[in-house]
Formats: sequence, structure tokens, C-alpha cells
Amino acid sequence: MVVADMARRALPVAPVLLLVGGIFWGLDGLFSSAYGFALALSNLALSAALLGWAARRPLSFLMAAALGGYLLRLGLLTVALAAVRHSSWVEMVPLGVTILVTHLGLLWWETRRLSMSLAFPALKPSPSPSPAAPGS
Repeated sequence: MVVADMARRALPVAPVLLLVGGIFWGLDGLFSSAYGFALALSNLALSAALLGWAARRPLSFLMAAALGGYLLRLGLLTVALAAVRHSSWVEMVPLGVTILVTHLGLLWWETRRLSMSLAFPALKPSPSPSPAAPGS
């Protein structure tokens, strides 16, 4: 649920990031920005999947998934970057900037929308209209 919301919020920003990469670094910058955007969304989706799986298990699984998942995802990002580092289409600056901006932007946006209550453990519920006061 949270991942779908993050992806939905990220899609309108994607053309801007791709355009900036394309304007300053050409077609290689555009491809690099697209790859960085895909890596960032994949990283956040994998995080949600791991934590969602661990949330249905004992607390120790959740803690292990949080720390171990972070290390795993950091390693996967490193491998994904190392695999394309010397490719002709890769420009590291737009790739790195896109990964950073996408991660931080989506995390910042979602912290404003998440509920930290066990009553509503995902997205904050929409405020319901207050009932009419008795005797009014």
C-alpha cells in the first residue's frame, strides 16, 4: 500500500529528473537518470516487501529484516552500480543525483503522509466529517 503510493507520487517527478539528465548530459544522462530512478523505486519496493514479510513474524524477525535488509539493499545497489559503471551510456553524476533525489524526496513525502499509529498502520486515514452535536 505504501509502495504503491510512493510509486504513484514518483511518476509525475520522473519526467523532470529525466529531462534534467537529458539536458545537461544528453541521451546518456537521460538513460542514467532512468536507471537511477528504477533503482531507487526498486530499492524502496524491496524494503517494503522485506518489512511486510517480517511484520507478520516475531519482533526479532522485524529487527533483523530492517538491519539485514538495509545491508542487503545497499549491497544490491552497489552491485547494480558496479555492473554498469563502465558502460558507454552511463553518466555517474545524473545517476547518483537521481538516486539521491528520488530516495530522499519520496521518503520525505511519505513521512508527511504516514500514520505512526497501530490503529491505522499505513497511510493516514482521510479525516471524516465530524458528527453533528447532539441537540443541534
